Amino acid sequence: MPSKTTLKRARQAARKGKRPTTQAGEFVREEMEHIRHGKDGARSTKQAIAIGLSKARRAGIKLPPSRPGQVSEKTRQSAKSAYRAGQTGQRRKPSSRRSRATLTALKREGHKAAAPTALARQARAAARRRQGRSGG
Repeated sequence: MPSKTTLKRARQAARKGKRPTTQAGEFVREEMEHIRHGKDGARSTKQAIAIGLSKARRAGIKLPPSRPGQVSEKTRQSAKSAYRAGQTGQRRKPSSRRSRATLTALKREGHKAAAPTALARQARAAARRRQGRSGG
């Protein structure tokens, strides 16, 4: 469950008319903090970002799944289910057993994924991938 401040910041960005990716950035930022403090873990920076985006989708941010071919089909299905969960109003109580299992598994993972060097490396790689698309 995202913190109240994260939800507040995301809603504020939505009111300002910011894009859904900008709104979701708050959830990614929170996820990085969790990893740094040992509340969560991730094997890679990409995984940490994916966890944050999933939480954003579940919180109701209108961030649809990627187009086919951009990510694996399994990832698309996961994003689709998270998006649907966030867009439908009804909330079911999450399974405490499953939540605990997920948290325990994530805590066993590393914490280097949220290191400033890892984030910088990820950002540079993403920028390189974007550069070829826009023709500039």
